Amino acid sequence: MYVIGIDISKYKHDCIIINEDTGEIVRDVFSFDNSRTGFDQFLEVLNALDPNVKKKIGFEATGHYQDNLKIFLENNGLEFMELNSLLVHKFKSSQTLRGVKTDKTDARLIARYLCNIEFKPYPRVSYHTLALRSLCKRHFDLINERTKYLIRITNFLDRTFPELKSFLKGNIKSNTMMFLLRNYGIPSKIANMNIQSYDLLRKTSQGKVSVARFYELKELAKNTVGFSYETDVFEIQSLLRSYDLIQEEISLVETKISSHMSKINSKIPTIKGIGLVSAATIIAEIEDISRFDNPNKLLAFSGLDPRLYESGTQSFKGRMNKKGSVVLRRVLMNAAEICILYYPTFYEYYRRKREEGKAHRVALSHLARKLVRIIYKVETEHIDFDLSLVK
Repeated sequence: MYVIGIDISKYKHDCIIINEDTGEIVRDVFSFDNSRTGFDQFLEVLNALDPNVKKKIGFEATGHYQDNLKIFLENNGLEFMELNSLLVHKFKSSQTLRGVKTDKTDARLIARYLCNIEFKPYPRVSYHTLALRSLCKRHFDLINERTKYLIRITNFLDRTFPELKSFLKGNIKSNTMMFLLRNYGIPSKIANMNIQSYDLLRKTSQGKVSVARFYELKELAKNTVGFSYETDVFEIQSLLRSYDLIQEEISLVETKISSHMSKINSKIPTIKGIGLVSAATIIAEIEDISRFDNPNKLLAFSGLDPRLYESGTQSFKGRMNKKGSVVLRRVLMNAAEICILYYPTFYEYYRRKREEGKAHRVALSHLARKLVRIIYKVETEHIDFDLSLVK
């Protein structure tokens, strides 16, 4: 069998080919560009090998830099294995104490590592799953951007009209708050609202702002301790335009996510508490449930499995490993917290952990582990979720 170790980098990839049976170097380390020309050159090298000898291709998972190569190999019917960088690093530590690291030595190391492990070809990932990964990352970035603008709008209010948030008893995104900011912006304009303004405000607040509250708001704006600059109306309108643009982008991305989700036959959305974007993120991170032989491996991939320490007569479990997918772990922890609101069984389990003295986040991590096992069951058996699955 030919063992083909590839060291992935941004602009080029380094590759070595050895004969697994004899240890002979068939082709010493060579580079090919991360481009169509480079990929075609790499394919020519592979096609020149003996077609009767199987190929074992492997490379480390390094962010998104290997994605193009993965698709290229899949399209050309070539199997490959994506290697855990931490395991490769530990293998290197077991082979040498020298601190030498170059692209060529890394390619050789990956090839030697491939010779020492069972080859498990990476499952073919659907186009929709890859699209979901990209869309979910974009959604996450947009949510962070929106949060930044909400903080800026909040800071603006803290300076110009600090009493308003307490008076309305609502968050910054409430319809009433946004109505006042969009149409008036600063306290002096709010203080001068007329009865026509009240009619619009009452409709916007769905009757929550009475006439008495309306006049109380005008008086509060008149006597606010906040202060305004001449440019404040322009500033708040500029902040709101940026906020609205981001919100519009979020809606467009969510529509795209929904479209791709409709083409993926997953049972994760049948679990209440896991919303559309969360379900899409989980699917995108897992890629193919068949990659995991049992739920414990999925737990390890999500970084939710506890550390195990055994030495002599001592044996105990410690904190969660956190060596897996950061994105998947974040989504699962958030989903676990929401599931408490929908399922009494989840809440009882959470409360039991809290009564054992565990902190909120620790109790949630236990719930997230239970959620992982449920996800594994509904996906592998392809069944809708029901409470009988919760043990």
